[in-house]
Amino acid sequence: MRSRIFGHTGLVVTEVGLGGSPLGNRSREISEQQSEAIIESAWDLGVRYFDTAPLYGHGLAEARLGHGLRWKPREDFVVSSKVGRILEPAPRHSVDYGPWTSGLAFKCRYDYSYDGARRALEDSIQRMGIERIEIALIHDVDVFTHGDTQPDMFREAMNGAYRALIALREQGVVKAIGIGVNEWEPCYEALRMGDFDCFLLAGRYTLLEQEPLDTFLPLCEQRGAAVIIGGGFNSGILATGSGARARYNYGPPSAEILAKVRRIEFACARHEVPLAAAAHQFILAHPAVVSHIPGARTPEQVRQNVAWATYAIPGQFWDELRRDGLLRADAPIPRGSA
Repeated sequence: MRSRIFGHTGLVVTEVGLGGSPLGNRSREISEQQSEAIIESAWDLGVRYFDTAPLYGHGLAEARLGHGLRWKPREDFVVSSKVGRILEPAPRHSVDYGPWTSGLAFKCRYDYSYDGARRALEDSIQRMGIERIEIALIHDVDVFTHGDTQPDMFREAMNGAYRALIALREQGVVKAIGIGVNEWEPCYEALRMGDFDCFLLAGRYTLLEQEPLDTFLPLCEQRGAAVIIGGGFNSGILATGSGARARYNYGPPSAEILAKVRRIEFACARHEVPLAAAAHQFILAHPAVVSHIPGARTPEQVRQNVAWATYAIPGQFWDELRRDGLLRADAPIPRGSA
């Protein structure tokens, strides 16, 4: 498994990480045995970067990830988790789990304050049962999550959680601080305002979306900020293709998106390239991107994710996507391609 240097932090992460959302039973439940098998499969395949969050199954994903990693050599892997939400004990029947099929017996509330961020990080370490978390991300300070109140939440996070993470980084409690969101705009604004090491951007830099090339990704290169890509398959369509089960950004795709995916699929067929392999390798071609962290519901999906990272893709494939207007001309393509 290939690794990359994580910006200017001194950390090293694997190009393929494991996203923790499915471990929290997003959309449908997975068993404890299945969760253990997913983590063990990732480890056996060389994955050494793992991302999670208190939100995922209201603590369940963190607890499961910690269980799977607890006895691994601690110097051999990197973990990121998130602040901005506090979990509080509550009867399970009273908890609104949202997209999580089930989870731990905690209610979830937003807290982007200084003290809230410190508490959230301490709680995550306790739930995981490991002595530290290397990367701390401020979670979901975007319009996707907060709607019209996003400016207020963002301001609260910069005045509170950001200051707390700066202090924790200075104390050596964490190695890197950043933001994890579904939109590039808050990342760009945060990088202009503060001293961030990294950003976890979900779904906004993919084969289907390249708008971050305008301002955000160039600024990351200029400032040496590492970018982690989550949702690199746009919640499914770039892995499953354009069939009846296709999902784009957690919902049915528009006719325009379906048409674009079908055109990419035709190019894939002509060059004998799996769509998911193209989606994965395109992400990693950008010099600011250090890791792609797809989730997995089975060990087989983990194996597929790792295999796609090394699938041989001819340069003519990328040339065709550019020529047909399916990739921006300024989008970096994998090394070795024409």
